Amino acid sequence: MATQRSYTAPCPGCGAPVEFRSAQSSYAVCSFCRSTVVRAGDVLSRIGKMAELFEDYSPLQLQARGVHEGRPFTLVGRLQYRGPSGAWTEWHALFEADGATGWLAEDNGAYVLSFPASTQRELPQPAQFRLGATTAINGTSYQVTSNEQVALVSAEGELPKLPPLNAPFAMVELRSPGNDVLAVDYGSTPPALSRGRAVTLDELQVTGLRDDSSKVVAGRQFECPKCGAPVEVQFATSKAITCRSCKSLIDLTQGLGTELRHAEQDEPVEPLIPLGSTGQLQGVQWQVVGFQHRLGTEPDDPDEHFGWEEYLLYNAKRGFVFLVDSSEGWSLVKPTTGAPTVSKDMLKATYLGISYRQKYAYQAQTTFVEGEFYWPVERGQRTSNRDYASGDRLLSLEETPRERTWSAGADIAFDQVAKAFGLQAKRDLLKRGDSGPVAPLGSGVGCGCGTLVLLVLVILIVLALLKACEDDNWTRGSGTGYTSSGGSGGYGGGSHK
Repeated sequence: MATQRSYTAPCPGCGAPVEFRSAQSSYAVCSFCRSTVVRAGDVLSRIGKMAELFEDYSPLQLQARGVHEGRPFTLVGRLQYRGPSGAWTEWHALFEADGATGWLAEDNGAYVLSFPASTQRELPQPAQFRLGATTAINGTSYQVTSNEQVALVSAEGELPKLPPLNAPFAMVELRSPGNDVLAVDYGSTPPALSRGRAVTLDELQVTGLRDDSSKVVAGRQFECPKCGAPVEVQFATSKAITCRSCKSLIDLTQGLGTELRHAEQDEPVEPLIPLGSTGQLQGVQWQVVGFQHRLGTEPDDPDEHFGWEEYLLYNAKRGFVFLVDSSEGWSLVKPTTGAPTVSKDMLKATYLGISYRQKYAYQAQTTFVEGEFYWPVERGQRTSNRDYASGDRLLSLEETPRERTWSAGADIAFDQVAKAFGLQAKRDLLKRGDSGPVAPLGSGVGCGCGTLVLLVLVILIVLALLKACEDDNWTRGSGTGYTSSGGSGGYGGGSHK
């Protein structure tokens, strides 16, 4: 039984009923006239008018219900923010049994459920949170992974907080080695602190989701701003998409009702796995929804380049992962919720009890994009990358001036990729470094190790000679390139995006 009796009063703007179900909710947005209403006891006052909501095509909606650790909750409000990397929504969750509240928000293609937190010491100013630095809060070590200026652009329902509309403020995110996400929200005084962990909608047993997906998809069709061909957006979280006709890369972060920014791509790269393909990897059915070609540069030799590809895979219950095709083999990786512990020289990293060593450090650039992405990917995006390994386990760091994103995963045999996506006829085209003498059992390699070592040496010599003859062509060099591209994904935070 709920401890807080709901309170309903007429909207000061239009007279429509405005309901408060939580004792902690001080604000509400009238669903009829969009008036912003503040509650003081039993008196409602109109303090302005809220901007119209942008359509985020989220499967979530007000009054959707779920269960977390045996406690039922209802989504009673949402805040919509926008920052340098696009827009995102945070949903206000009310736990009616005890009146507690939380926030359900997207985190790099997944979800994080966060709850209010407190600290005994005064929080530093935003400028003191240096990207990549570590700090201890309440006895837990965190790494600063994001520090950006954001702004509230719209809201609906009942809310415990309401920053000034369109007024920029700092949002800082910190991640722990134990997969906690700590968000410091400077949109209020004192700053609000919240701590969260990764969840899935399936795990939360969410009901009351939008179920008319066909209408949602139909509502996201538009004409390419470059060539006029029809473009259809499939996913609720998409922030970038390419036109299948002219390959232009289209920015969706400002919404379909505005003038769409686009970029031409004159040098298309054909993916080995066609977009739209479905396949089963590690017992999960995935669909290929996006593809990137990326180019790496050796830090000591800016003329030394190496290329790799990343396929964005989607599963309705698991979210997004990356299937990465590099010169050293294939891998399956996913952005992490937490942040590993890193040595001062950045050569060692520890994550979830596993120690990794750095293999490569390089600069990366996105050179071609095709498909649909949950972050505002751009051609020419640049990141600083570090790749770590521990056996067949992989750990990757991507960094921009505003954000750090970690990804974790493991190697996967090329023949598993071929089998998963029905590409047995292209099996030879999928062979990479994992077909050498250390190939996993069952990889189909039938000759002895000595022969393979000699063969690999011969191939390396031939490749070196061929490379010496090339001028400007992209090559698959010695870099691993198994990064997840999570660093290109905009906000990586628990209460963000």
